[in-house]
Amino acid sequence: MLVNAANLEALRAGFKTSFQKGFMGAPSQYKRVATVVPSTAKEQKYGWLGKVPRVREWIGPRAIQNLEQHDYSIKEIPLELTLGVDRDDIETDNLGIYTPLFEHMGQSTGEEWDLRVFAQLKAGFATPCYDGQNFFDTDHPVIAADGSTTTVANTDGGSGIGWYLLDVSRPLKPIILQKRKDFEFVAKDKVTDDNVFDRREFVYGADARANTGFGFWQMAWGSKQTLDADHYELARAALQGMKGDHGSPLGITPRLLVVPPSLEGAGLEILNAERNAAGATNVWKSTAELLVCPWLA
Repeated sequence: MLVNAANLEALRAGFKTSFQKGFMGAPSQYKRVATVVPSTAKEQKYGWLGKVPRVREWIGPRAIQNLEQHDYSIKEIPLELTLGVDRDDIETDNLGIYTPLFEHMGQSTGEEWDLRVFAQLKAGFATPCYDGQNFFDTDHPVIAADGSTTTVANTDGGSGIGWYLLDVSRPLKPIILQKRKDFEFVAKDKVTDDNVFDRREFVYGADARANTGFGFWQMAWGSKQTLDADHYELARAALQGMKGDHGSPLGITPRLLVVPPSLEGAGLEILNAERNAAGATNVWKSTAELLVCPWLA
């Protein structure tokens, strides 16, 4: 193949097509548990997470609900994946090996958001959220109905394999995926580019700017206890009983049980079986949807 502008443009288009095929074909689960928040800055502040305003009876003048401020922000990180194509492979038309590589490159970038979102969820046992406590913790501070400060748990601890019961019906899901720039295919493939001149290598890559963080801890229960009917019941009751500041019910409805592949059988037994181990009717059947996530393995 002659290395000229026309052939290089056609080559770039072919590589990009393979990249897009892999990118669009990547299986995706992250939107089930994460809200994608567009960003225009390197660091986005989420101080308003400290308070969810509620409707009140209109008596007298309006009561302006000033949102409690917390020093919680998500700072973007740059991401990239780059492949090099040897000039000799172009000149000898030895390009068949690159088509699956560029498709795999697209799939890898397409899967990056799943990897990062579920890594964030998994890290919730040891990573702080907006109130300074770990996202899954036993002592989140909340203002009680009488004005005193009390603590609320959204985990029952444990030392086994983690599983998660979530309310994902709200505008803001438990995980935030903040995106400033999604992955974009770019090329340095002019014969005058330094990489070609110095190393006889045409370079193609994809880059993005984004990061993950936590939303409301009240909408998620994380456990490392045995996944069984008793612990599932405890998690459901705790989430459904969640209250905001001053004792206001939050109306949490946990409808998604997220597990790694190793807990798929336990999840199916709780949510799909007609009867429990004792032979009685399984009252928890169909109370939530099971999401088996390979990124939690």
